[in-house]
Amino acid sequence: MFEELHFDRDSDERSVPPELDRLMATVRAISDSAAKAEQEVLQADRLKHELVTNVAHDLRSPLTSITGYLDLIHSDRYRDEVELRHYIHVIHENATHLKGLINDIFDYTFLQNDRIALQTSEVRLDELLNQLIMQSTLRLSEVGMEARFSSSAERPIVEGDALKLVRVFENILENAIRYGRDGTYIDMFIDDTDEAVLINMTNYGEDAIPSRDIPYVFERFFRVEQSRAHYTGGSGLGLAIAKSIIDLHEGEIHVTSQPRETTFTIILPKVSPNAVHEKAWPV
Repeated sequence: MFEELHFDRDSDERSVPPELDRLMATVRAISDSAAKAEQEVLQADRLKHELVTNVAHDLRSPLTSITGYLDLIHSDRYRDEVELRHYIHVIHENATHLKGLINDIFDYTFLQNDRIALQTSEVRLDELLNQLIMQSTLRLSEVGMEARFSSSAERPIVEGDALKLVRVFENILENAIRYGRDGTYIDMFIDDTDEAVLINMTNYGEDAIPSRDIPYVFERFFRVEQSRAHYTGGSGLGLAIAKSIIDLHEGEIHVTSQPRETTFTIILPKVSPNAVHEKAWPV
């Protein structure tokens, strides 16, 4: 039907009397709107199919491992207590991974609800990041990494939901650990203007994010290298969750990447709403 409308209007356009030009313009607008709506419906169906497929794939892998090792234990197919303890350790790791995947899916779905309410208060981002580094010391040492913090901010205070902002920085830190561990360090830097606070989180992994992938890194289930998905164990939702939270805070999140340096930049509005920028940051 839409194709016929487009064909008719194009083939007979010159034969339309001048007094009918306005009517034809209206018909064209209706035709274009209907075609656009049809494409949006098709796109929504495609995304829904991808969501179900990706969720099923991500949940199946750890669940298969859990049931496999439980079958071995149930049938007494282990040599000794040492091997039994190994099986239990693997089950525990996969169960923890499965829980994380499910939490990510619930969090992402919840954050897409426009009616979500932030529990806001004044948050000092320098204190928040220092606390995150302290809490992550063991995790970082396990992979041979170290987080370093520096700040030139005079007053890095924002109005925000502290728990949700912590989740943002945790997700970016975990992403840096997964993909930048060969670079040893993760640097966190804070700067501010009168209106906003800027946070850079940089890792020094050898591989850069390809420039063609930069526009998609904050999309749900996107992974730069699909072949690395099993190795990293990520849900593909961490950065999408981070962006959703930053959007709720009316902030911005960006990424730049080159070999041996990938930086995530977050800009959040400060508590004071009536100030003028003294600095400009390239994004």
